[in-house]
Amino acid sequence: MPTPLDTVLAYHERTKHHFQRYAAGPGGLDWATQPDPFRSFADSPQLALPLLGETSLQTRYANLYQPGATAPHAFTLANIAALLELAFGLSAWKEYGATRWALRCNPSSGNLHPTEAYVVVQGTDGIADGVHHYLSRDHVLEQRCDLATDLPAESFLLGLSSIHWREAWKYGERAYRYCQHDAGHAIAATRYAAAALGWQARVLGDWSDADIVALLGLDRDADFGDAEREHPDVMMLIGCKVAEPLAPQRAVPQVWYGHANCLSPHHAHDWPVIEAVAAACTKPETHAPSWPAPHQPEPLPLASETRASEIIKQRRSAQEFDGVTSISADTLYRMLDLTLPRAAVAPWDAIDWAPRIHLALFVHRVDGLAPGVYLFLRNALIESKMRADLSDEFQWVRAENCPAHLQLYRVAEADARNAAKALSCHQDIAADGAFSLGMLAEYESNLAHGPWIYRQLFWEAGILGQMLYLEAEAADVRGTGIGCYFDDGVHEVLGIKGRWLQSLYHFTIGGALTDTRLETLSAYAHLKRE
Repeated sequence: MPTPLDTVLAYHERTKHHFQRYAAGPGGLDWATQPDPFRSFADSPQLALPLLGETSLQTRYANLYQPGATAPHAFTLANIAALLELAFGLSAWKEYGATRWALRCNPSSGNLHPTEAYVVVQGTDGIADGVHHYLSRDHVLEQRCDLATDLPAESFLLGLSSIHWREAWKYGERAYRYCQHDAGHAIAATRYAAAALGWQARVLGDWSDADIVALLGLDRDADFGDAEREHPDVMMLIGCKVAEPLAPQRAVPQVWYGHANCLSPHHAHDWPVIEAVAAACTKPETHAPSWPAPHQPEPLPLASETRASEIIKQRRSAQEFDGVTSISADTLYRMLDLTLPRAAVAPWDAIDWAPRIHLALFVHRVDGLAPGVYLFLRNALIESKMRADLSDEFQWVRAENCPAHLQLYRVAEADARNAAKALSCHQDIAADGAFSLGMLAEYESNLAHGPWIYRQLFWEAGILGQMLYLEAEAADVRGTGIGCYFDDGVHEVLGIKGRWLQSLYHFTIGGALTDTRLETLSAYAHLKRE
């Protein structure tokens, strides 16, 4: 019988895209079974949340990276609602003819949004003690149960789960990867929203999947029936001060409310390999020591007075780039600088492990940098192995005028646009921006600590993606995540042998073209409440 690690390794190999073939998918979109984009629980008590006003949260975006720059806001229902809106709420509606769809603050592969959010509160005025599901469409909390918990003062729990079917409907077997990307984006979106309030947020890395399932009621057959099930991702602690560890909450509620909606009337395709890898990635309770971030200089500055809430809400995934817009080398250096963990600085203080992912950049239009392929190392300990094991044709020239603490090397000077496009499934967007990149995970060495680390590698990639999305907006350009790329093609170009490194996510940033056929509508005008 294969071990869980065997199953994970086999899934990753099976779901690679190749130049000769793509990973198994539905082959076309069955619009009759398109999933409902919103999970809801009928017959559960609902609490309508106040909406964030245009000027009610003044925190500057630049201050999100300055510890102590934002005083903690009061721990109130209104501010918890603001966090949920900024992390998971709607940012706009798009309309084309008779078709209308919602955009959200937390990005998702194909705008499919498999991630569901739950809050667990105790002793907060205006919210019943217990577990609540956040329904972003209506900006309401749906109460799932009454529950007495033992939470620190001025804090609450945020649980995340994934509905794999939402992604599998479109992407087939590769969907499990994308669900984990989206969980990482959601972790970062939560941390940024908390920072805008002067609050802290961190992943409770010790908790097991079983702890999360039990607390959120994800295993309740009576409440889900024939509805698509949710798989546990992560539990986070959020509040004014969340430095101390929090043991899993073991209380058992007596009464549960609500029944989950079915997202699709039937499934034209099911993908057993997704359930198999999800089972193999089941996380037990662990007690890993927290990793202390090394000292780094203060983040490179950003001259902007734009509010954090404005940057968060205007974030979009670019569909096309103009092939002309460039950025400065200093702008790129700031983006790379913010990928480095610092103590008490969002978003990296939300997780407790050392960087496991490095960046291979395809630089096209960065003023002050020669076009070509670059490597950025987020953990300097990997440099000697990179130099020894990657292509022996690489140059390893430090980037021009790069700050000393940034490990950025040009390894090949060339016009890399065709290579970037070809490796990202022949998508023009990888060549038409200022730069694109691939995220290279230290793969086998980390999976040796447990197959559930597979999920965390994708989460880290998603956190990187969310940071890049917001930085692109702050730099007056736009970003987009790329989940379709030729895995082993990337490895071959970089000279990666074996499976010690694996490419897990691509990203690109540039000057976006706007589709003027689409009408943009306000996110919550349909609610008519403030």
